[in-house]
Amino acid sequence: MKKEYDFTNAEQGKFYRPIEELNIPVYLDDDIKRFFMKNIKQDNFSLNATVNSLIKKDIEISKQLAKQ
Repeated sequence: MKKEYDFTNAEQGKFYRPIEELNIPVYLDDDIKRFFMKNIKQDNFSLNATVNSLIKKDIEISKQLAKQ
């Protein structure tokens, strides 16, 4: 490392990305992915949309159970 660095022409925040904008990958277990790919045979099938839908339903169920 140098003793000093010249930041005269530096641009603050040039590479900054707020955490809210990140898309974090989610990796499915092989058996789960195989199940969906094998059993759902639709022309416009979206694994992403299907998994999101299932998770939303699980959240709804969890909220209902928490109220009891």
